[in-house]
Amino acid sequence: MSTILIADDEKDLVELLKFLMEKEGFKVATARNGREALEKIGLMPSNETSIKPDLLILDIMMPEIDGYTVQSKMMEDNLTRSIPIIILTAKGQMRELFGMATNVVAYIEKPFDPQMLRDKVLEILRKK
Repeated sequence: MSTILIADDEKDLVELLKFLMEKEGFKVATARNGREALEKIGLMPSNETSIKPDLLILDIMMPEIDGYTVQSKMMEDNLTRSIPIIILTAKGQMRELFGMATNVVAYIEKPFDPQMLRDKVLEILRKK
């Protein structure tokens, strides 16, 4: 069973995505901001046991630590650089910000069709 980490500060969106992904049989962890996401994957000190998700769905504009910083820190670590990331963003120009980041596998602009995101997740995890 694949594990997906969803990092977004929009509570309703996180709940919807969690429901959709669990319905597909995935184990889902959530983070409300970039700091929490980094703690969950073990790149920042935490009292929780870290996880190694098979996929990260990552919002860009979040409090404390933004998605760009999360992605950058993951690229710097040998254990997390291969985790594929789907970027969720309300800003179309964010694609240039990530340049040629090899761990970013898709960009999805908000608002989006949740079923389309589900299909993209399934496609990425099948390739992995």
